[in-house]
Amino acid sequence: MKFTAQQIAGILEGDVEGNPDVEVSKLSKIEEGFEGALTFLANPKYTPHIYKTKASITIVNKTFEPEHFLNTTLIKVEDAYLAFSKILEYYNSVKLNKIGVEQPSFISDSAKYGDNIYIGAFSYIGDNVVMGDNVKIFPNAYIGDNVAIDDNTIIFSGAKIYSETIIGKNCVINAGAIIGADGFGFAPNDDGSYRKIPQIGNVIIEDFVDVGAATTIDRATLGSTIIRAGVKLDNQIQIAHNVEIGKNTVIAAQTGVAGSTKIGENCQIGGQVGVAGHITIGNNVRIQAQSGIGRNVKDGEVLQGSPAIKLSDYNKSYVHFKNLPTIVKNINDLEK
Repeated sequence: MKFTAQQIAGILEGDVEGNPDVEVSKLSKIEEGFEGALTFLANPKYTPHIYKTKASITIVNKTFEPEHFLNTTLIKVEDAYLAFSKILEYYNSVKLNKIGVEQPSFISDSAKYGDNIYIGAFSYIGDNVVMGDNVKIFPNAYIGDNVAIDDNTIIFSGAKIYSETIIGKNCVINAGAIIGADGFGFAPNDDGSYRKIPQIGNVIIEDFVDVGAATTIDRATLGSTIIRAGVKLDNQIQIAHNVEIGKNTVIAAQTGVAGSTKIGENCQIGGQVGVAGHITIGNNVRIQAQSGIGRNVKDGEVLQGSPAIKLSDYNKSYVHFKNLPTIVKNINDLEK
């Protein structure tokens, strides 16, 4: 799909300097621009590239004044970075704007869905599934019995949504994610073997949640595993049974959260963090990558290490740790 500079300026409420009829159909970095591409300049470090770029249209801040001749048409806006993000969202919505039911696919006779639905080929929609308006189920997805998916949510290819899962509005479940598989519940027998404990709860995902590719969220043993509104989960994260994650918390890749732990709102958790079970993490907590959390955490703490300690204490300790060979040598010399 092609857009003119004038059309894009209309979407962004910007001003055109150059050819208003020049067309673009692709997006690019400014240093890799090519004819027919739209790019942007927000970071002053990249200013030299605007005089060399071959991109047909460049979005810039209104304060930008060229010092040399430009081959690119400018669209001037208040915030170029924000404007380009808006274009990315618009571009993505157009690209993903699929409607209809592809064949072969299976949809239970008892399933219900709203307007402008998309169900890709080889998808499975189980009994009593309820899907709202503009829901998109991409090919090879599995939607189990009694699942509810609200308006404008996207389930990408290969995702598996187990029975009784509830997913809110405007969510994105990326490829290969598994929502609602059994929690890790086993009881030891006298002979050393293990007996499986049935996991009969479900998963509840509220509105505006993003779940990364190959991330798993286990169903509760009883009750619900709950992901609150606005949570963003990266790829390859493990969320165990009966965990609750508070609003607008973000978690980076390869983090594991053990069962029945409660994480507060507006937390930031780095990659490869391990969180023990049955603990509570407060609001506005920041945890650095590869930390191990084995205790309750108060609101606003910033932690690093394994087991994790306050970041300021960790940094002070690390100064001594990296000098440990010299310190030991000095002690040995003193003892001699």
